[in-house]
Amino acid sequence: MTGASLAGARILVVGGAGFVGSNLVRALIEHQPEQILVVDNLLSAERENLPDHAAVAFVEGSITQDETLEQLPAELDYVFHLATYHGNQSSMANPLADHEHNTYSTLRLYEAIKDMVGLKRVVYASAGCTVAEKTFDGAHATTEDAPVSLWLDSPYQISKIIGEYYSNYYFSRHGLPTVKARFQNVYGPGEVLGAGRWRGTVNTVWRNVVPTFIYKALHDETLPVENGGIATRDLIYVEDMAQGLIACARRGEPGEVYNLASGVETSIRELAELINELTGNPTPIALAPAREWDHSGQRYGSPDKAREALGFVAAVELREGLERTIAWTRDNLEWIGRCIAKHSARIEELTQTRAA
Repeated sequence: MTGASLAGARILVVGGAGFVGSNLVRALIEHQPEQILVVDNLLSAERENLPDHAAVAFVEGSITQDETLEQLPAELDYVFHLATYHGNQSSMANPLADHEHNTYSTLRLYEAIKDMVGLKRVVYASAGCTVAEKTFDGAHATTEDAPVSLWLDSPYQISKIIGEYYSNYYFSRHGLPTVKARFQNVYGPGEVLGAGRWRGTVNTVWRNVVPTFIYKALHDETLPVENGGIATRDLIYVEDMAQGLIACARRGEPGEVYNLASGVETSIRELAELINELTGNPTPIALAPAREWDHSGQRYGSPDKAREALGFVAAVELREGLERTIAWTRDNLEWIGRCIAKHSARIEELTQTRAA
């Protein structure tokens, strides 16, 4: 399937130093753009994530700040908006910060670029959890036209769907060519535990299930499996996600939304057992209580629309993706350890406060 060329393009990646963003930047380099401008405030990212390449320029700052917006070029061809306040539990600990880095960042960016005449696509990173059915009774593949509940679990989910609303508004009102990409659970090389600055909870370090399980398994620690491990997720490898985002930019229809999904449902217990097998972790998993706030326990996304409209299919199966991620983690344990250590005092303080 053909699509618009990125060769010679001027590209902005907001949040481009993060886990997904840095992998996207590497994938974009292969298309030989003129420039990839990365804007990132390093709230949940590390500068070392970015590749050293002549086409990549970096601006450290928030897209909500005037001084950052003033450094944007007058014209762009493509924009990828990946900035976020990372994670559900961080957003619950600080809803105001979530608003600033999720909702407000989208509004500021769209206001800044709405009159760029040559803009071909603006790809907005949304989240599949915003529309997934709230169930533990067996999931069905979530399609792009699934109804949106008024009862979401976290400010993060609320912010992500508001971002879709703003994408629709600026498309219909100003012709901004927004394409919404609904992320499933992304994993893979480059996700650094403890990356960025403290965000108020232990989840600043133990941020997502795959890197947490791999790090603990490589240290022969027990993997905490909540609620019997019956929750399910759609796990998509980060290089596939990067290709999906590029497909949204090249072939996505402005105003449309696409799931970037593997379409495969994996239980957390299955995931833990597979990671223990691949790492040789001798310590059995440990069952933990359910998270009281999380009602969308079982979910996965339908990949059909993205396959038919974008020609996008996730190529890396879970076992292969985990093997690659485990190898990368082994090679980067020292770096990851340094990032975790930055927050150790805050975690200890939080633990003692809870105990008291």
